[in-house]
Amino acid sequence: MKHIFFSVLFLITTSVFSQILEPVKWSTSVKKISNTEYELIATATIDDTWHLYSQNVPEGGPVSTQFSFEGNSKYLKKGNTQEEEGKVVDDPTFNMKVKYFENETRFRQRIKLKGKLPFKVNSEVNYMVCDDSKCIMPDPAILVFDLQ
Repeated sequence: MKHIFFSVLFLITTSVFSQILEPVKWSTSVKKISNTEYELIATATIDDTWHLYSQNVPEGGPVSTQFSFEGNSKYLKKGNTQEEEGKVVDDPTFNMKVKYFENETRFRQRIKLKGKLPFKVNSEVNYMVCDDSKCIMPDPAILVFDLQ
């Protein structure tokens, strides 16, 4: 009987501690600007108490959010990925002013078409998120923008 009890306790404990934290959920959309220009929109939905850092953080601070777009002969990137206003605070963890996002934010990348529709643009985003007690760097998120 003791063996069964400890086996069940071990399984419950293992399953509780092995849950993977995913405080940010990513989704994509595409907005047509003109016949040759589109805007790729990556939306980050951030769990309560967590915050996602900006693409632009001071050296020695948290890891910045970084987008990389897979090369494709059907489009050309126009400029850098733009982000929303966010919140700038004196971060006690890093002892500096940093910009971060809470709840939800959008990142926008303009592209110019060089080929015919439809096609997909693949991207990867690396990022760090923190709450009041810890910071994590989840596996990179794979984003797919479907241009129709």
